[in-house]
Amino acid sequence: MAVIKTTEKDIKLLARLMRAEAEGDGKIGMLMVGNVGVNRVRVRCLDFKDVNTIERMVYQKPGGFEATIKGYFYQRARDVDIRLARQVVEGRRQGAAEFALWFFRPEGSCPAQWFDQYNSGRYKSHCFYKPTASDCEEVYNVF
Repeated sequence: MAVIKTTEKDIKLLARLMRAEAEGDGKIGMLMVGNVGVNRVRVRCLDFKDVNTIERMVYQKPGGFEATIKGYFYQRARDVDIRLARQVVEGRRQGAAEFALWFFRPEGSCPAQWFDQYNSGRYKSHCFYKPTASDCEEVYNVF
């Protein structure tokens, strides 16, 4: 059962984002990026109060993704990407991204905090950040 409302077009858009942002980190890295995206659509807190669809999440400005902002969001979604996107939409949570709303790729180690959000871990090249419960309790609601 899906944890957010989607269409087939949304699944493909999420899959493209996952590929563009984390293809180099493999399937697990792509799943983690997908977790962040789905979490942003699920919650109504912080920078994501009006981000209630996959399309709004993918193209959000400010606070969006480098892939869409810097122009490397051009590859189509492959079958494997689409399968991974479906898993995330159906509720698969992955490691440090389980409750994360942000990630980024630092030059060195992960800062303990990033824009007042706490590091929840790293996977390969990306650091993941989750809000405190007082900032966004709903991200911690298990579906």
